[in-house]
Amino acid sequence: MKKLLLGLVLFIGFGAAAQSKVAHVDSQKLLDTMPSRKAAMAQLEEIQKSGFAELEEMQKSFESAYKIFIEKDKAGEMPPMIKENEQNKLMRMQQNLETRQTELEQELKSYSEQLNQPILDRVQKAIELVAERKKLSYVLDQSSMTMYYKGGMDITNEVITELLILDAAASKK
Repeated sequence: MKKLLLGLVLFIGFGAAAQSKVAHVDSQKLLDTMPSRKAAMAQLEEIQKSGFAELEEMQKSFESAYKIFIEKDKAGEMPPMIKENEQNKLMRMQQNLETRQTELEQELKSYSEQLNQPILDRVQKAIELVAERKKLSYVLDQSSMTMYYKGGMDITNEVITELLILDAAASKK
């Protein structure tokens, strides 16, 4: 009786697995075809360049002040109180530089998330549309770590078509 029950469970399990349809997509290819993602990447690059320029200017200002301090200190032109004030000023400049760098990194991360979330939502929606149309149970990303991959149904091009439609509709809003 136990063998019959075990056999029935295995038969049902394999039957359910056989009915599951699996396909794959290349998510990197999907993202690379989206005009909205290209625009988002360009915006992020501009923000990054602007932030880098700001940090570079702060760094030059710090280095200039430090060089002047060293020259005056070597010449023995600074009384102890002024030397201490100048050292404190340099420390504040360095702390401000480090603080601003951290702030810029956080702002860039936040802005990146704001720009990318709608794009990722459209990718997900396009995959769902194609998966429902083809009655798929699973859609795997071939660009992520896959232990074994051979053949299978590649729906990347169909998803790209849906994605471009969704992307165009989103850009009109």
